[in-house]
Amino acid sequence: MTATDAQKTTPQSREKLDSPLVRLIVILLLGAIPSLLDTTIVNVAIDTIGRDLHTTVSAIQWVITGYLLSFGMVIPLSGWALARFGGRATWVFSLSVFLAGSVLSGAAWNIGALIGFRVLQGIGGGLMMPLLTTLIMQASGGRQLGRLMATVSLPVAVVPILGPVISGLIISNVSWRWIFFVNVPMCVAGIILAWRGLSGQSRGAAAAPRLDLAGMLLLCPALAGLLYGLAQVSGAGGFGHPRVLVPLLAGALLLGGFALHALRTKGEPLVDLRLFRSRPFTGAGLLMFLAGLSIYGAMLIIPLYFQQARGYSALAAGLLLVPQGIGSILPRTITGKLTDRLGPRPVSLAGIVLTIIGTVPFALAGAHTNIAILAAALFVRGAGLGAATISLMAGAFQGLDRSQVPHASSLTRIMQQVGGAFGAAVLVVILSSQAGVHAAASTSALASAFQVTFWSTTGFAVLAILPALMLPGRKRSGVGNLPG
Repeated sequence: MTATDAQKTTPQSREKLDSPLVRLIVILLLGAIPSLLDTTIVNVAIDTIGRDLHTTVSAIQWVITGYLLSFGMVIPLSGWALARFGGRATWVFSLSVFLAGSVLSGAAWNIGALIGFRVLQGIGGGLMMPLLTTLIMQASGGRQLGRLMATVSLPVAVVPILGPVISGLIISNVSWRWIFFVNVPMCVAGIILAWRGLSGQSRGAAAAPRLDLAGMLLLCPALAGLLYGLAQVSGAGGFGHPRVLVPLLAGALLLGGFALHALRTKGEPLVDLRLFRSRPFTGAGLLMFLAGLSIYGAMLIIPLYFQQARGYSALAAGLLLVPQGIGSILPRTITGKLTDRLGPRPVSLAGIVLTIIGTVPFALAGAHTNIAILAAALFVRGAGLGAATISLMAGAFQGLDRSQVPHASSLTRIMQQVGGAFGAAVLVVILSSQAGVHAAASTSALASAFQVTFWSTTGFAVLAILPALMLPGRKRSGVGNLPG
């Protein structure tokens, strides 16, 4: 849509998203749901898979770590692939790779095969997620970002919460292999709909940039080193172990090398770090990272609290997270409208405050705290998560040119991936240091350990207020309109 067309848009049409855009969102979200589901559905099944395949704990952890590493490594390639091959071809390819990885993972005959096929799954998912944001943002022209993100982030918030419930039901009734086979019908439907519905995006830009090979050789191993090191924190007993320090330092050095390369190269870098010159994008990027500590890191700790300190099963713990999912759903429409009207900053701050309010009861909870109180807290926390996510994504893309959107999608996803891994690592270290050896810890000692961990989570959430202040306030004229 051109600027002239935008001026002719009626107030009524601005109240809702255009039908072609809604159709695009539905097609892409249907294909992305399996990848979103896999962020949590596999975690609950790890113990069962390990017993069935007769493997050690250290080996079975690579089912998660391998997926995490391949997912993170291919994120930077999504922008180049979109420009080189076009939206439809790249999307169908990534979804097909994820489908193949799912089928093969379900059919895996030993732990080595399962790890390898999970890596294949991660490649498909890593390409898919930033591509989802890029295609939708470019199609929207940067208009109605609040409403747009309210729609797009709905499954992003809800599906991972439902993952433990679905996983618990599958493990309780059928083979663990069905946690992978359940992806098949959704992936097939997603591929068919994408092939038919994304026909207008079958080619990328006429002058697609050359692949930044030097940047790829620096950034992809850097992310792998950082993510691997963070994933080893819990097993190594903290950040001081060489198994953690060596990959972290190597990743940091490679990341520094990529930063120098990206800022000095004459061609188009794999990921454009000059986006951080934008104050709103910098604020959103920092908030993405801190979200790993404050907002999303607790997603690992809350189920552990229900299972270890309260003695609930994996299925029951998953069901107890449902109020948080409901809380994230209900206020999304009004949150999107407020983001468009007031700007991302006040909505993001309100979301962070609600998240803090919803986390404090867990910091005060003991081994016998009323579950109804915690369920209400989770509902409030879900509402805060929804508001923070919507406004954060809207602020990250506000005022960017169409050509900057793929880079912004990759950068925000990288910040979220590394921040989430860092948050999980930090919180596990805090919990472990407080509880000591969990097997020997009493219920009351575990409850106290979780209290300290949740207070730490609350403190990190308070820190998130600072970058939230960098997000834009009331939308200024001309800001946020991507060239169509």
